Amino acid sequence: MRYCRFEQSGSAHYGLVESVAGRDQITRLLLQAPHTSQGDVEGLPSRRMDHIPLAEASLLPPVEPSKIVCIGRNYREHAAELGHEVPKEPLLFFKPPSSLLPPGGTILRPKISERIDYEGELGVVIARSCHKLANSEDVRPYVLGYTCVNDFTARDLQNKDSQWTRAKGFDTFCPAGPLVTDGLDPWAGVQVETRVNGQVRQSGNTRDFIFALDVILRYISCVMTLNPGDLISTGTPQGVGPVSAGDVVEVSVEGIGVLRSPVADEA
Repeated sequence: MRYCRFEQSGSAHYGLVESVAGRDQITRLLLQAPHTSQGDVEGLPSRRMDHIPLAEASLLPPVEPSKIVCIGRNYREHAAELGHEVPKEPLLFFKPPSSLLPPGGTILRPKISERIDYEGELGVVIARSCHKLANSEDVRPYVLGYTCVNDFTARDLQNKDSQWTRAKGFDTFCPAGPLVTDGLDPWAGVQVETRVNGQVRQSGNTRDFIFALDVILRYISCVMTLNPGDLISTGTPQGVGPVSAGDVVEVSVEGIGVLRSPVADEA
């Protein structure tokens, strides 16, 4: 199952994405959000539509979360490159839903920051409400699917502040998309890469997570209820670095696609 969220005739819609003649196409209009269904997308009420090539659609962030929960320092090499110790348990922080940016949208460098960094990550979309998951409980039924996320960060402000809300929370600082798919297995290994102006800057694999996805979901659910549609960003590989106005950042996750974001200075 693959789906996206897109704008058509001034309204936001969810659409089923399928391969048609070797090209990704939006083939059906989903009449409710995928995370509101008790079954899979195939069981959702839908309406046939003229096919729209995914590359030509006006895409929106594929999620409408009540919260975005992020995992810090989930790769040993990334912790080392920032001069931090490897955490003994998952390190949680939030990005506000107002930071979401659609595929192709422009990341704006705030005037008060002198360094903004990309952080390519695998995103996890929650399927149904979960709270205090037991160690014996399979977490997979709680996962609707996966997407690309760029946990953009004002690095100078992160280093200055005693917490990360400001550095992580600016509008446009959470590009997500282009679609959501359930066809991945992070436990077996999924490749995550980031390119800046076509050059590879990050290349990691979810096999190298310090905390596997099941550990992450259980840990978060012991603190707060995860709601359908919530977005979890699972941590970034080594290779983070600054970008400037005019640069283009591309986050690619194996089996999902490419999340492309140009960078510009705030007006």
